Amino acid sequence: MSEANLNLLLSSLSNNNTRFATNAVGTGPDRFYGLFQCIGISKYISDEKCNKCAKRATAQITTKCPYKAGANIYYDECWLHYSNDSFLGILQDGPTLSNGDFMLDPTWPTNEVIKFMDGLALQALSVPNWFAYDQQTLPPPFKSIYGFVQCTQVLNRTSCGNCLKLAISEINNCCSQKRRASILKPSCILRYDQIDILGNGEGEIPSSPNIIKDQKSSSRTIIIIVVPTAIGVVFLSSVAICLYLRRKKEFKITRDDHEINTVESLQFNIGTVRAATDNFCDANKLGEGGFGSVYKGVLSDGQEIAVKRLSRNSGQGVIEFKNEVLLVAKLQHRNLARLLGFCLEGDETILIYEYLPNTSLDHFIFDPIKRTYLDWERRYKIIGGIARGLLYLHEDSRHRIIHRDLKASNVLLDAEMNPKIADFGMARLFVVDQTQGSTSRIVGTFGYMSPEYARHGRFSVKSDVFSFGVLVLEIITGQKNTGFYKSERTQDLISQVWRHWEEGKALELIEPSLEDRYSRTEVMRCIHIGLLCVQEDMRMRPTMASVVLMLNSNFATMPLPSTPGFFVSTFRKESYQSTGVNEVHTNYTTQSVVPAPSMTSIAEASITELSPR
Repeated sequence: MSEANLNLLLSSLSNNNTRFATNAVGTGPDRFYGLFQCIGISKYISDEKCNKCAKRATAQITTKCPYKAGANIYYDECWLHYSNDSFLGILQDGPTLSNGDFMLDPTWPTNEVIKFMDGLALQALSVPNWFAYDQQTLPPPFKSIYGFVQCTQVLNRTSCGNCLKLAISEINNCCSQKRRASILKPSCILRYDQIDILGNGEGEIPSSPNIIKDQKSSSRTIIIIVVPTAIGVVFLSSVAICLYLRRKKEFKITRDDHEINTVESLQFNIGTVRAATDNFCDANKLGEGGFGSVYKGVLSDGQEIAVKRLSRNSGQGVIEFKNEVLLVAKLQHRNLARLLGFCLEGDETILIYEYLPNTSLDHFIFDPIKRTYLDWERRYKIIGGIARGLLYLHEDSRHRIIHRDLKASNVLLDAEMNPKIADFGMARLFVVDQTQGSTSRIVGTFGYMSPEYARHGRFSVKSDVFSFGVLVLEIITGQKNTGFYKSERTQDLISQVWRHWEEGKALELIEPSLEDRYSRTEVMRCIHIGLLCVQEDMRMRPTMASVVLMLNSNFATMPLPSTPGFFVSTFRKESYQSTGVNEVHTNYTTQSVVPAPSMTSIAEASITELSPR
């Protein structure tokens, strides 16, 4: 039945007489999803060539990849993808095939090529079919370069931008000194050459494919087909990638970052999760709040995990959920809480994280007993770790991610008290060169929101910088900036620190348990940095790269801070919930990253909605 359904699917895709088509045939495990798309527009690849390519692709894919669970095949004129797992609308960044010249040229201006491809990506995101083709003049002695980028039309703009960004980022890895290259992903492709690559006619199918087995996982085999071009180098005219997907739904957690290739490799069976948590026993519960409950669990191999059982009204679709889980799982940094996997079965939506035994930072700095455990050396180490984690999110990862809810309860501590930023449920992903976004739905926590975000819904990396500044001042003083909202005190923490700074008495606000056991230089440096981060004008706030530099250098230039963002008074008191809890969460339905609340201190969460002024 599976073979019949696949043949029916391929037949429907080859007989559509259109440049783009999707379809699904069958039910249950015998259901197949398919996508066909031509390269570019009819100006470059005629409709006749496109239709001819469709027939050739649907015929050849079962020859090169005989009736597998999934396959991709690429030609100069089109590409075809099918799978028995739903992929329509999901960003798939692997498996990837990268190919370029055999000959290396150390003088090749790779940086110029990358800038050119970045520009093409921006062009592609401005048109409905996510395609751009152009020519660029290169520095002497080189003349011109031609290139194109394209996404599958089932992606939205954000997912297309992310896919192209990933593809472009691989140029340095595969083709940094190569005058021609192709990078092919299931969701997008790019290619550049010194010749007019969309005007060279059709490629030929080779008779003898080269077979390369992926040694990292027994779950798939990749068949790569290449042919020599007229200029004597091996280049891509036809490529087939066959996937032998595991039907099994229970997967062991991998500890090798490079093995996380697909959403399926992150999926847990509900039976495994129930066994690990003793069927979600209350004795294993770590916390509970508006997004659901968190449980401690132990896998059969002894690994401890934290299991977040999301409430059933989270409002996010399965496709979006899987897509965003895969994105967050690839964020690998020692100062980020690591997402290990997920479970989607029936009504259950579950996230699985590494277990961190020391709970969250707020349990220490705001607790009269536990705060004594945090000497200044540990506090300084925690501040530096949070800064490095944010720097990774903003600049060093493949994506630029704005956390939007950095606070003490969203910083977890491992056994050595190393900080790990958690809870990406409100995070936003920026694409290509995007620097700022806006929304009419304000999410986050009072006291940590930057003025421009709280008032006007504008957010950027500088919004996170503001939250970081508040957190630094809280770590130093042991006082909650949010706590001022629940009292009759007229000054918030930022205002209090600013007044003491101006009067030369900033050290008077240090957490009393530290007594005189601290470095006055380091404390004053951190107060200085904190005030720089919470300045009213976002343009005056430092980047996280500058913050990390200032924290690690005694010689870094530090400007004097200007007036902080006193945004407390801009909200009416009656805006708060009667419970006195000052967190604001919404079901933000555009491009959030993943609904992943922190594993601890969730009991304080509430759900409400705030309308900006």
